[in-house]
This record gives sequence, structure tokens and C-alpha cells, in this order.
Amino acid sequence: MKNVVAGVDEVGRGSLVGPVYAAAVILSNKIDKSKLKDSKKLSKKNLNILEKYIKKNSHWSIGSASLKEIEKLNILNASLLAMKRAVKKLKKKPKLVLVDGNKTPKIKNYNLKYVIKGDQKIPEISAASIIAKVSRDRLISKMSKKYEGYLWNKNAGYGTKDHLSAIKKYGITKHHRRKFKPIHNILSLK
Repeated sequence: MKNVVAGVDEVGRGSLVGPVYAAAVILSNKIDKSKLKDSKKLSKKNLNILEKYIKKNSHWSIGSASLKEIEKLNILNASLLAMKRAVKKLKKKPKLVLVDGNKTPKIKNYNLKYVIKGDQKIPEISAASIIAKVSRDRLISKMSKKYEGYLWNKNAGYGTKDHLSAIKKYGITKHHRRKFKPIHNILSLK
């Protein structure tokens, strides 16, 4: 069996709401790797186009860690858990798993290596960042319909000026990460 490489990345670590998502991707030889970039550098339109393209031309999976797991484990460990789940859900076992960042999840019988700024250097990690981002943004956008004033469909739950203003105006929802500093500080004042 030839060297099968999977890329892994997470999204949502800095958000104030919802779960953290991770994706694992093994690209096929058919894919044009020059099209793949860090998800943070792509427009929403290009993200959606590339997500479909990657899904059609690769083995991929998504893992997540819930709000409850983030509160219990902390965001770093919840992110690693989401990554582990994504890797374990791949239908094909990779020879090497390249993980964006400076840590890897612990997974028995897998060869894992971290790559700092891997989403900018490794096409498999770029692909994982795209799938994770589009998938999580889709969920947060759906949640936004019930909580329109928070503008999650625009800020994905991150601590933007508009989101923080909405929290002051409307309060904290059941989806907010209560241990995150801005939310924790607001709760401490009550």
C-alpha cells in the first residue's frame, strides 16, 4: 500500500458558542492541490465550492466535541478529541496523519505528526480546514435563525464587537461557552 497521508484541522476554538469541529481528509490523486488554501483566506463562495470539490475527490470525515465536552475538558483537549474522532471515522486508515498546530491527539496505532501553520503548507490540512469550517459555519448559521440578534450567521459565534454587544443586550444563551473569558466575566458580574 502506498503512503496514504491524512490532513487534520479544527475550527471553532476561539468561538464563544457551540461545538468545536475537526475534519480529516485523504486527497485522491485527481484533486488539484493548487486550489487548496487555508480556509481563513477564502471567501464564503469559494469555501462552499471547494468543500463540494474536496468531498467529491477524497476520503473525508468530521469529528466534533460538544459544548458540554468543551466545558469539562477545556478547549484544547476538546479540540484534540474532535480531531481524534475525525481520524477514527475515516474509512481508509492513513499511514501518516498530519495535524495543524503544535500538538496531536493521542490515537493508538496511528503515526501522527504536527505541522505548525500546516493549513498554509500542506494541501491535506488545507482541505481539512475547509471542510471543518464550512460544516461548523453551516451549523452555527442554522442556530443563528433562533438567535438572530447575535448575528452568528455573520460572526460564527466569535467575539466580535456586534456579538459582544448582543450578549450585553440579550444575555447569554444555552449555546455560549460559560468558561470562556468574555462569557465568564459577564456571568461573574451578575
